Amino acid sequence: MARILLAVFLMALVSYLPRVTPLVFLRQKIKSPFIQSFLYYVPYAVLGAMTFPAILSATGNTVTALVGFSVALLLAFYEKGLMTVAICASLAVYLCQFFLG
Repeated sequence: MARILLAVFLMALVSYLPRVTPLVFLRQKIKSPFIQSFLYYVPYAVLGAMTFPAILSATGNTVTALVGFSVALLLAFYEKGLMTVAICASLAVYLCQFFLG
């Protein structure tokens, strides 16, 4: 039981420490434009890094996955809505799989 409690304590510490550290050391507003822009784009970069590998393996075929990704990227570039992008990318993957066999 002591080992389990120690493991739970260590896991809580490891997950809590990265969250509380910025609050302890960065009490003032960040004035550096470079750091502000870096912190602004971190969530988007992390989200992209997490989803891009899943995009390539979601269909079981890299070619159809790249077709869907390309359609989504093109529509997002032209600032279409999220539903439009998702539906058109899914439709492009479906049609590509239908015609390629």
